[in-house]
Amino acid sequence: MSFSSEVKEELSHQMGAARHCQIAELSALIGMCGSVLISASNRYSLKIYTENLTVARKCFTLLQKTFNICCDVSVRLQKRDARGSQIFTILVRQHEDVMRVLQALKLLQDDGEIMEQVSPANQLLVQNSCCRRAFIRGAFLAAGSVSDPVKSYHFEIACSSRARAEQLQMLIHPFGPDARIVQRKKYHIVYIKEGAQIVDMLNIMEAHVSLMNLENIRIVREMRNAVNRKVNCEAANISKTVSAAVKQVEDIRYLQRVRGLDSLPDNLADIAQLRLENPDATLKELGMMLTPAVGKSGVNHRLRKLSRMAEELRQN
Repeated sequence: MSFSSEVKEELSHQMGAARHCQIAELSALIGMCGSVLISASNRYSLKIYTENLTVARKCFTLLQKTFNICCDVSVRLQKRDARGSQIFTILVRQHEDVMRVLQALKLLQDDGEIMEQVSPANQLLVQNSCCRRAFIRGAFLAAGSVSDPVKSYHFEIACSSRARAEQLQMLIHPFGPDARIVQRKKYHIVYIKEGAQIVDMLNIMEAHVSLMNLENIRIVREMRNAVNRKVNCEAANISKTVSAAVKQVEDIRYLQRVRGLDSLPDNLADIAQLRLENPDATLKELGMMLTPAVGKSGVNHRLRKLSRMAEELRQN
């Protein structure tokens, strides 16, 4: 099972305690993957389509728990194409039951007509913080996904309209995560790509087990990255030190050939001889070998002076 499936499986069992939270979550689910059918006799029926069993189970449970219409809900499993993809269809047949659901979800206008379903959900449904959490949870169950955190960090919810995506973004922002919107084909994607913010999203949706699993993976990844950065830094420093030492030895040998080390001042001659005898020693180690001992900056100053003298001789 993928990490995204694990999150949805956990969320399918997460139920808001209050009826208004359950209605908010159902509003997101129906808005994302539901449709209202009108018969020739002007009778309404409600259909919810999903390829995810956990989403179908959550819709069924919410309709039963919130409106007590389980006897009028059917779930069908059908083959969609040659690959054998599964589609779960939840059907509310009774006109009166559909009217109750639409009224609770604020999808009926004053004249009894159904509002455009690709529009944002009614703000009255998401006034409370708990209802906003439930709505975000329902939207993710219906049209969301999260990548395997071992490979990358990516959280997204696909919306059918720009207005719906902007509403979802507006609901997420007060909780902290910086959700962004990008268009992909005919969908508007609300996405988050930072690991800590995806942790916050799981907390908002109350997927606490998945949150802990993600945190454990993040800790391991961050430790591995920290070790890699330290190793790379040390390797770069070693390479830099070795290159500098090789250049210093070359300059000193050039001075030795051209004018001899005896012509140098005592302090420069001493450090030059030590560098030739200890090509792998650090600046600190070279300074400790001198009498009296000299610090790293003093050793570095003398070696730089030797290099400048060698360069001047080469130019002349």
